[in-house]
Amino acid sequence: MKAGQLWRKGREMLAPSPDADWDARQLLCDELGIERTQLAMHLFAEVDEAAEAAFLAAVRRRAAGEPLQYIRGRADFGGVTLRVDERVLIPRQDTESLALAALAHLAILHGEESPKQILDLCTGSGAVIIDIAKTCETEDFAYAAADISGDALCLARENARQNGVKVEFWQGDLFAAVPKGRRFDIITCNPPYLSRADMEDLQNEVRREPALALYGGEDGLDFYRRLAREAMEYLRPGGYLILEIGSTQAAAVRQIFSAWNTQVFQDLNGLDRVVAADLYGKGEGGAAWST
Repeated sequence: MKAGQLWRKGREMLAPSPDADWDARQLLCDELGIERTQLAMHLFAEVDEAAEAAFLAAVRRRAAGEPLQYIRGRADFGGVTLRVDERVLIPRQDTESLALAALAHLAILHGEESPKQILDLCTGSGAVIIDIAKTCETEDFAYAAADISGDALCLARENARQNGVKVEFWQGDLFAAVPKGRRFDIITCNPPYLSRADMEDLQNEVRREPALALYGGEDGLDFYRRLAREAMEYLRPGGYLILEIGSTQAAAVRQIFSAWNTQVFQDLNGLDRVVAADLYGKGEGGAAWST
């Protein structure tokens, strides 16, 4: 069968999904070993039986609700490509706002006492810390990350190696993973923040992602309460705690951090997505962002 015919068959199998065309194209290009933009040049090429069978099997997995990123085994995030599977939450564009906020605050701190120490909690696939490290590419910064899941850390370590960045990885529950005496200039975290009601209303494909990385307690705010209590012991003077939040959680999270200076930043869709908090009066660090 020709590639164009196979693409059409994949679209038909995935209909009526609004993403049928996109998903079929991505999966077909993977099997053909080409970039998505090159498909037009291969539409009349014959596809061998093995590639055809692999493509149709991948389409059936997608039609059954398996996330595209798990089927492909990878996801793009910021400036890096990461391996992903069922061990980790799929990195999403919303979370790129967390990495960007951290980079903006690092730009403020750069040039002061070095090296700067950056920690990413609930790291999952390592997306945030790896993107930050890959973007900075400087010996002035040292990078560390932690997660409660050993399976997630295995994948995060692999992603760091594949992207050529040096990150220390620790296993444990939030700050319980951090070696005694370590303090940081920037601590990022994309904690589980879905409420019980959110979990009951999840899309089917999101239900395939690890609940450990999604559920944040009855009201979704349990981890923010813990971070507000514990983080100050791990921040250097002038340091920032930078957190992803649900788009309706800004007021509640700011209330939890009422003893801190806080700012709220929006994602590319104009939704509240990040809270930056500090204890030392440097709230101007996010001046380049909308509040």
